[in-house]
Amino acid sequence: MIESLREEFAATSGYLAACTMGLAPASTRRAISADLELWAAGLASMGGYDDIANRGRAAFARLSHVSPSRVAIGAQVSVQASVIALAAPDDAEILCVNGDFSSVLMPFAQQAHRGVRLRQVPLEALADSVTDETWLVAFSLVQSATGRIADADAVLDAAARHGTRTLVDLTQSAGWLDFDASRADATLTHAYKWLCAPRGACLMTVSERFQHELRPVQAGWYAGADIFSSCYGPDIVLADDARRFDVSPAWQAWVGAAASLELFAGLDLEAVRAHDVGLADELRAALGLPATGSAIVTWADPGGRDVQAMTDAGLTVSGRAGNARVAFHVWNDERGVARIVDAVRQPAATAPVQ
Repeated sequence: MIESLREEFAATSGYLAACTMGLAPASTRRAISADLELWAAGLASMGGYDDIANRGRAAFARLSHVSPSRVAIGAQVSVQASVIALAAPDDAEILCVNGDFSSVLMPFAQQAHRGVRLRQVPLEALADSVTDETWLVAFSLVQSATGRIADADAVLDAAARHGTRTLVDLTQSAGWLDFDASRADATLTHAYKWLCAPRGACLMTVSERFQHELRPVQAGWYAGADIFSSCYGPDIVLADDARRFDVSPAWQAWVGAAASLELFAGLDLEAVRAHDVGLADELRAALGLPATGSAIVTWADPGGRDVQAMTDAGLTVSGRAGNARVAFHVWNDERGVARIVDAVRQPAATAPVQ
């Protein structure tokens, strides 16, 4: 399955940055190209784009184990997180992880003027830090800077014991690490990384219970129960499900997103995880690092020497928070592991004697 899927991607072993940006599958490129021709010919339509956006919604619902009625579409994680941040009561405590991605945290930090406060703890202490005073625990399932995986079972169980709401960011996990989004009150996923969609397609799942605590502050015509009867005036009837939190789709982005989401929704994610993590753990073993079960491998590189060495060797990698960071996905194979090891084991260049 992985071998046939690799044919969807033009780049293979040298691209090790799915955690930064996914690659466009061939089927996604064809869909976007076809749409551009329709647009140029004057044959594109709003109804057609609505159908495409709903295809993407349905595909993501399959990926995340929820009904499409529980999925809202948007453009950015921070914007969708803001809907939840605005629902936090005055003086609410938001429990989060030290060093988590800012788009998950900043919308809550901007509510400090009314007493909403962030309490940041180490990832390993997250579950034990939930208390009766915690209104929401917000965390990325896979940490962007380190690739570490949160113990979601422990966090969700602790939240249930204390009556605490849960927000899980899946941007660094959806597409290789399966997660049942129905277990959380809300999840957020920007699909341009592991799901290989164009940037500008973000999805929020929200439970029916939590929906009633949220106000659709970003509502426009596309949040209406009947979108094409909701274009004028404020007196419209909003959708009664998660669509009330929709924003109107960026059309070309969603043409590509629907194709990519359908591709990944049809995969065996356990097989994808085994492939990605298998390569990551092979690299960890070669570098003397412990296995972690993550598709993202990071190690200390405060001066950026290893990132530069890998870049000089023709690899596409990233550096974050003083770490070298590489990621393995469906287009990668053992050649990528070998090229990384060869690059970082090269002796550092020395300056010539003057």
